[in-house]
Amino acid sequence: MTARTRADLAGAGRIVVKVGSSSISGEAAWRIPLLVEALAAAHARGTEIVLVSSGAIATGIPFLALDARPTDLATQQAAAAVGQNVLIYRYQEALRPHGIVAGQVLLTTGDLEHPTSRSNAQRAMERLLGLRVLPIVNENDTVATQEIRFGDNDRLGALVAQLIGADALVLLSDVDSLYTRPPSDPAAKPLDVIPASSDLSGLEFGSTVVNGVGTGGAATKVSAARLASASGIGVLVTNADRVEEALAGAEIGTWFEPAL
Repeated sequence: MTARTRADLAGAGRIVVKVGSSSISGEAAWRIPLLVEALAAAHARGTEIVLVSSGAIATGIPFLALDARPTDLATQQAAAAVGQNVLIYRYQEALRPHGIVAGQVLLTTGDLEHPTSRSNAQRAMERLLGLRVLPIVNENDTVATQEIRFGDNDRLGALVAQLIGADALVLLSDVDSLYTRPPSDPAAKPLDVIPASSDLSGLEFGSTVVNGVGTGGAATKVSAARLASASGIGVLVTNADRVEEALAGAEIGTWFEPAL
């Protein structure tokens, strides 16, 4: 049943959760067990959870003795190949005490646009969920080209939510909610609920930013949230540290109402 309000997340049957590189890689890797704890609690309630996780490149960087995020495509792909392996291992180790098995699903946005590969991905995801496995989705950065430089997993999260007919999408950020202006602006006000038909053109979400570990920003989350909500999927944007509250239906973050 589609989550019409934040409170509905507590009883939703199927939720996609997206987390970014800055929340779970590098010095933030300690957050993985806390994230998994929240996902496992929802899983124990019977909710089917799909995790869309960035972080392969950022996780791989120190293993390649690199000082910063590589700028050339080949080294980015190499970092992703190493980092994805480590990232999944960390997730599985955190899931082990809960008796949950992770399933790795690597996609590009192109996979979801081609009918045959889209159907294959959908069938595999449905089977994983039917087996009570927790799919962990990431872009297939070792073969991606444009996506690896300009893409973001917020959009992938929205596309995965559409693919599997999720009841809700939770986009985890480094701020508690979206604001009318960049949070550093004293005039910024938090956004509580955004109706599906609302005009957001007057708000300043900022452009996509690139930091030391990942790509993203408020603008990409708004774009992804509108994509999902337009197809009838409710979306919550909130802080990664509040994921347990989010999945329990707490009145936090910014809620994008699903289109009817």
